[in-house]
Amino acid sequence: MSDTGSTHAAARRLEGEFDYIIVGAGTAGCVLANRLTEDPDVSVLLLEAGGKDDYHWIHVPVGYLYCIGNPRTDWLYKTQPEAGLNGRALSYPRGRVLGGSSSINGMIYMRGQREDYDEWARVTHDASWSWDAVLPVFKRSEDHHAGASESHGVGGPWRVEKQRLKWKILEEFSKAAQESGIPATDDFNRGDNTGVGYFDVNQKRGIRWNASKAFLRPALKRPNLTIITGAHTQRVVFEGRRCIGVEYRGDNVDYLARARGEVILSAGAVNSPQLLELSGIGNGARLQKLGIDVVKDLRGVGENLQDHLQLRMAYKVDGVRTLNTASAHWWGKLMIGVQYALLQSGPMSMSPSQLGAFAKSDPDDRSLTRPDLEYHVQPLSLDRFGEPLHRFNAFTASVCQLRPTSRGSIHIESTDASAPPLIAPNYLSTDYDRHVAANALRLTRRIAAAPSLARYRPQEILPGIQYQTEEELQQAAGAVGTTIFHPVGTCRMGTLDDPAAVVDNRLRVIGVDGLRVVDASVMPNITSGNTNSPTLMIAERASDMIREDRRARANASVAEQSRVTASMSAV
Repeated sequence: MSDTGSTHAAARRLEGEFDYIIVGAGTAGCVLANRLTEDPDVSVLLLEAGGKDDYHWIHVPVGYLYCIGNPRTDWLYKTQPEAGLNGRALSYPRGRVLGGSSSINGMIYMRGQREDYDEWARVTHDASWSWDAVLPVFKRSEDHHAGASESHGVGGPWRVEKQRLKWKILEEFSKAAQESGIPATDDFNRGDNTGVGYFDVNQKRGIRWNASKAFLRPALKRPNLTIITGAHTQRVVFEGRRCIGVEYRGDNVDYLARARGEVILSAGAVNSPQLLELSGIGNGARLQKLGIDVVKDLRGVGENLQDHLQLRMAYKVDGVRTLNTASAHWWGKLMIGVQYALLQSGPMSMSPSQLGAFAKSDPDDRSLTRPDLEYHVQPLSLDRFGEPLHRFNAFTASVCQLRPTSRGSIHIESTDASAPPLIAPNYLSTDYDRHVAANALRLTRRIAAAPSLARYRPQEILPGIQYQTEEELQQAAGAVGTTIFHPVGTCRMGTLDDPAAVVDNRLRVIGVDGLRVVDASVMPNITSGNTNSPTLMIAERASDMIREDRRARANASVAEQSRVTASMSAV
């Protein structure tokens, strides 16, 4: 394994030929690098534009507070001003280190719902994307705290553990949710995530377990893996319609790396469409306006952006302690630090959200056959991310619509690969989404008014009880809504006759050879929950496909050689 780091890449003049070049060492890239290099006859180059995951706050669970918004670990993207959010632009965090967003995310292990994958199978006309087909792939990766079962696996690289803390206010929220008709559950990952309970997390003994630790580190000693950090890919290179490599920049020097087999874009829902457009794949008219030669006119590139918009509701409470006051003084912070140092438990082991719930926005709507809302509940409150906690006891219940009908886009506006693309999620742009948002706020208020929480006299401080009518609640949703960091869909998979598809059912870019996209951008529809582990599953499936295709090519080559030999012998 060779790792130049972010310095002295120019001195090494790394220009070589590899079987596979993977662009992006996020969740999908780490999985692919591990699985493909299990074959010692395969050489892999993994390019990461960010740095190593050696920043200590990456590994302390509560350290996401110091990673999101930090240029060392976050690309610091911004959305365009959003009409649905009353003209606000949002920060759009994306991981800038090995492990990608798995190094700065909420660590929540969530697969989604059975119907999500059955819909993927319908869209692609491929049953291998159905829930029953992908469940064994999830289990293969998994090392689940409860042991092997019909739903879970053990011994895989992806560690799943229970959280190492409990809060009375969260216990009371759980009871109030049950009093409001949401049943208790001890597992959100059986295909039906209805219920309220604590999230399982990707941690190991209270320490973040990112994709770099799980998949990349075990492969580091393999001589067939080359990793370069600080390598900013500029474009994919074609000869005709055959992808032959990538151009990347390191230490202000441009390099060309050639691929004998395939180039695999695993740069994520923001950067994979950006790279395709920079390389001449996308809406032809858009590319020509930028002076980019069109390799393949694929109008779906950068379209179909989906994300989960969370609506943060905060309640001041009396008679129960929360993190707001537990950490308000130096001695409280000291005790929290000591608890983590000695036991790797307590508030410093917290994921951003501890308690979850999945519910229907309108239980009386018979067309709603499964939960369309997800709650992330926290024993704390603040005005906005990055600001201090309030000085009084409070909790936050953030609720997001799981399957929004709004669609946005991500497109380049410059041929400069270092320029961020235009990110326009288009939140709350449909009547349906605005109505679901209003219902979500109403449901949260019903939970807060249930007996188990009512005893603590909750006072709504965000968005505020003054919002009451449908129109007012929709306005409130626009005022408090923010991303929960789940962008997907911008290189969606589909069938060859689907004009909106970018990749086929095997994640090959349609209309060219030697190029795949493997990351969250290929999802046709967003999963009903957190998106990191579904992305990992996609990469596991892709590694199988890539190896199958390699074997098929080898067999075809042998068959052709045998045919030629037989023909020559006959002569």
